[in-house]
Amino acid sequence: MACIALGANIGEPLRQIEAGFQALAALPGTRLQARSSLYRSAPVGYADQPDFINAVALIETTLEPHALLEALLTIERINGRVREFPNAPRTLDLDIVLYGDTVVHDSGLTIPHARMLERAFVMVPLAEVAPDMPVPGHGTVRELAAGVDAAGVAQLQRMPA
Repeated sequence: MACIALGANIGEPLRQIEAGFQALAALPGTRLQARSSLYRSAPVGYADQPDFINAVALIETTLEPHALLEALLTIERINGRVREFPNAPRTLDLDIVLYGDTVVHDSGLTIPHARMLERAFVMVPLAEVAPDMPVPGHGTVRELAAGVDAAGVAQLQRMPA
C-alpha cells in the first residue's frame, strides 16, 4: 500500500485535487483504495501565498517507487505544475509519503517522506484513512499524528468511502 499526499493552492484547488485522485486511480497497475477528506491548511515555508487544500490517497500499485514518482511528476505537469522555487504556490503537488514498509533514500526520492512527521496537513488526513499503518522506524500513523500540531489544519468535507 502506498500513501500519496495531494496539495493545491492556485487555480481551482478543489477541482485539481479531484483530478489528482482520478489520475492516481488511472495509473497502470494501480487501484485507489481510500481517499481522505479534504483539508485546508496554511502554507509552510513560503507564507505569502493562498492556503492549501490537502488530502491523502491510499493506493495499491505494481509500480516500483521510482516509476511511481515519475508517474506523479507527469500528473503534476499535466495539471499545470511549475516549479519556480521551493515551497512556491502550485496547481497540484503529489508526494509519495509511504510505500508499504519500503525505505528509500537517494538523491531523487526519500520514503518515508522526509518531512511528513512535521506536517499536520499530511499526518491528519493520513490518520483519517490509515491510523494503524506503520511508518518504518517511527511508529504508527495514529501515534505520530497525535504529536503533530494540527491547529492550522481544518477539515473541509468528508469524502465518500
